Amino acid sequence: MIPDQIKQSHQKLKPESASVNHARTRNITIIGGLGRMGKLFREQLSAVGHSVSILEQEDWMYADKLLSQAELVLISVPIQRTVEVIKRASQYLSPKTALCDITSIKTQSTQAMLEHHSGPVMGLHPMFGPNIKSFLGQKVVVCPGRNNDSFQWLLNFIKNQGGELITCTPEEHDQIMIIVQATQHFSRFSLGVFLAQAEIDIERSLSMSTPSYRQEIEILQRLFAQNPNLCIDIILATEERCQAIKSLANTYSRLAMLVAKKDRTALIKEFENAQEFMGAKNNYLVQTLQNFSSKEQEIFNHR
Repeated sequence: MIPDQIKQSHQKLKPESASVNHARTRNITIIGGLGRMGKLFREQLSAVGHSVSILEQEDWMYADKLLSQAELVLISVPIQRTVEVIKRASQYLSPKTALCDITSIKTQSTQAMLEHHSGPVMGLHPMFGPNIKSFLGQKVVVCPGRNNDSFQWLLNFIKNQGGELITCTPEEHDQIMIIVQATQHFSRFSLGVFLAQAEIDIERSLSMSTPSYRQEIEILQRLFAQNPNLCIDIILATEERCQAIKSLANTYSRLAMLVAKKDRTALIKEFENAQEFMGAKNNYLVQTLQNFSSKEQEIFNHR
């Protein structure tokens, strides 16, 4: 008998929802559906009528029932467990089942899905945290794998909810995420550790702060409100990320030495070099930053 937890996770469509969304009910299983991001997708998909089941670590004895009959299996587990779960889940899947993961590393997971599952495969990376109320104004990176048409209804759902889809290869995604996620997490992680070590009175500092400082503190507070495993997993996810962070740390050290030497000329030269790069080579950033909203800063908060 399937436990009450699993039975209760089947959320059926209200009749009026089906007519509004003009979409047939689909059987979906989310592996990791009790996690924060898994829960978000479960709520969003069930709200428009799909029958959503969840499979957690203790539910593998029911894997055949939960996975073999699913039209879509969505994997939402920690980075270090993703490939293992893909291998384990694939043995229960029908060749017609669409398999998709929503973790923040795409090359390894996409390769694993293509290798172990003969059916449709796609990698997604939601570029937002699990606290949002809808996909409106949010970005989702799409990494096609195999039989992409099988996922069109899911992509249309995200677009119809107001989401923006960005398509790229898994390799390009992982390269860009080194900067977008890994180095950003490390920089903010380092600043948070520094503030804690220095025992800074955050509330007092905010009373006489600039808007940009308040914005940065808000980002730090959201970062450190997470499970620490999430942040560290993002930092350590690949060797390329570790090497990039090492290079960033070396840059910090080099600039700190110039500060220690009070080498004003050298520091100004470093600033001008970066100024030229950020300006002449990346003029589009100016407009982007002017339109930057606090909601978009949730890009770092991921599962």
